[in-house]
Amino acid sequence: MTNTFNNVVKPIQDAGAWQQKYREIMLLGKTLPPLAEVLKTDDALVPGCESKVWMFVDFDNNENCLVVIGDSDTRIVKGLLAIILALYNGLTPEQVVNTNAYDEFEKLGLIKHLSASRGNGIKAMVERIQAMASAKLN
Repeated sequence: MTNTFNNVVKPIQDAGAWQQKYREIMLLGKTLPPLAEVLKTDDALVPGCESKVWMFVDFDNNENCLVVIGDSDTRIVKGLLAIILALYNGLTPEQVVNTNAYDEFEKLGLIKHLSASRGNGIKAMVERIQAMASAKLN
């Protein structure tokens, strides 16, 4: 994993109980800059998320690396989104397709504590990112 990802998740890894991990995720959400209101369009909404999540996925033409920005209307989802962005931003399309966010969330001990709807939201966000990477490869 990238240094950025490792730095972002370190406080979560170091947290003991779930309540501490939850707090770290919430704090992480505060570090994610908000999207401008004009960008919060229906086209940017990620279907399959119970909370509103807006996401833009693209690739830097010079480096061929993923660039994702996003926002959510809930703090916990914004924190989870920050983890996803740290995991995928800067990767090539091949790396994106070969990176399993679910495994990373499992290693962090988060999956067992998230509701089914939060898990589905993570899946929907990751699917949008991986779909763009797959399209870039074809």
